[in-house]
Amino acid sequence: MGWNVVVLLKPILDPELPARKFRVAADGRRPERGDAPVVINPFDQNALELALQLKDKGAAATVTAISAGGAEATDGLRKALALKADRAVRVELDGLDLPDAATTARVLAAAVRKVGDVDLVLAGRQAGDWDQGQVGYLLAEELGWPCAALVQQMEPAGDGLRLVREAPAGREVLEARPPLVVTVTNDDSNVLRLPKVRDVMMANRKPIDQWTVADLGLDAAALADEAASEVLALRIPERKTECEMIEGDDPAAVAATLVRRLRELKVL
Repeated sequence: MGWNVVVLLKPILDPELPARKFRVAADGRRPERGDAPVVINPFDQNALELALQLKDKGAAATVTAISAGGAEATDGLRKALALKADRAVRVELDGLDLPDAATTARVLAAAVRKVGDVDLVLAGRQAGDWDQGQVGYLLAEELGWPCAALVQQMEPAGDGLRLVREAPAGREVLEARPPLVVTVTNDDSNVLRLPKVRDVMMANRKPIDQWTVADLGLDAAALADEAASEVLALRIPERKTECEMIEGDDPAAVAATLVRRLRELKVL
């Protein structure tokens, strides 16, 4: 029969965005999107690839992609559909301004329950914007499921899974049975595949379910009041740059001056 798998996909500003183009929004609490591209969080892409590999092996009966956010989440969900995910769900976070990790985990856990009959949840080890790495563990706590962290590879093994995970001394091999939450880290074996052009076109015609926080049986105002943490300010570190020109016609003298200045600045 196979397992029903959910993959969590977070939309974030492209991590390859040049630092000089990064801006803080007018409220001083979040990045300004502007015309910067939004992509699927890189570690979530690795998680999606592992889910698709399970489907290739017949171990996953269904793969559902869930993303919490506004319209910016749509492209990532379309990509998941183009890669043969069976279903895509976008959870609108109206009423939740910059939800913390605990709130996000509660919302996602409710979404997993609404999908129903889920055996396995895959998510990236952390998001590439805030780098907190908490949601996967908190989600497992909300669901009451065990959590396997920093997994790089997985394959079916009997009625469970064989997991290979990153460890300080190398790699560990684990065996676990669903229900299970798995946080995924990057590896050469889980680089997200590319969709075919035809599948991309077909994905544009497929529906994306849209749920609100209320649809999940939650109260946005209560969640906001119960938030464990809040972003007060986001700042770009100040950087002072100076340019000192070393002039002269004698290359040896110029080089000697350059070396002396570098030593004075403790670069050498």
